[in-house]
Amino acid sequence: MRDALNRYIIYLQAERNASPYTVRNYRSEISQFIDYAQAHGVDAWPQVNKHLVRRWLAELHAGGYVPASIARRLSEVRACCAFLAREGVLERNPLATVASPKQGQRQPRVLSYDEVLAILRAPDLATPQGLRDRAIIELFYGSGIRLGELEMLELRSIDLTRREARVLGKGDKERIALFGSVAETALRLYLQQGRPKLATEETGSALFLNRFGQRLRRVSIIRMLDRYARQAGIERKVTPHALRHSFATHLVDEGVDIRLIQEMLGHESPATTQRYTHISQARLHEVVRTAHPRGSRGLSASPDPTPMPDAGP
Repeated sequence: MRDALNRYIIYLQAERNASPYTVRNYRSEISQFIDYAQAHGVDAWPQVNKHLVRRWLAELHAGGYVPASIARRLSEVRACCAFLAREGVLERNPLATVASPKQGQRQPRVLSYDEVLAILRAPDLATPQGLRDRAIIELFYGSGIRLGELEMLELRSIDLTRREARVLGKGDKERIALFGSVAETALRLYLQQGRPKLATEETGSALFLNRFGQRLRRVSIIRMLDRYARQAGIERKVTPHALRHSFATHLVDEGVDIRLIQEMLGHESPATTQRYTHISQARLHEVVRTAHPRGSRGLSASPDPTPMPDAGP
């Protein structure tokens, strides 16, 4: 079973041009399914059937996995089986009729503008790491780029004069992410005062470096942002994706056309971007409910001291 998985991984790398992150996830999580199958007496892919898969899904659920995580694992194994069917290893895809678990409509977590400012104030700008971290956070919030896109930025990817970042998005589609003057200033400071102190003789062309002069990886970026959020007094978990959501929602709040936001985020479907308008509407409802004098009190409020004019005799 693992030999077949290795063939599928090669296919992902060579023909689908999948990112290293995607390949790592597929290899790890499909391997977990193989471990489960072999523990239940299944030693070859043709022996895999939907009853085995449904038991596996039930055990994932019982183990505390959220529906989105279970659905992702099912999708990965289903895609592998589809490949094996095309290669003649399987007569048909045994997972084709296995339904994914229902997922609730999760709204993205959005930070308030004050919370974003508090996180931005957290890095120590007297250190090269602090200059780097401020530039990273400004770029996340100032352009809405994804974590994987930021991780792979090169020096040549950034044009400070035009305030543009050339990024490689989902499906290896290149796009231009725009950022503002504040992010530009933060990037200039990092490039002039921070990065030279982090670089070594072996340093390549990666934009953001760790303390060893190597490319700063996603795990370190996630931990860094979470640490600054705690320093800022934010109790809930803050991720790079939360900054991307906040970037989009705050633009909606300011009246920016949703089609422009779709372009900036690199969304293929406008429906994906449309959810930010729902978030904004929910926030408006909350403002009316809590701040408007006739919001939360409704009909139970004391009557207006000025009587309504008489409608007639």
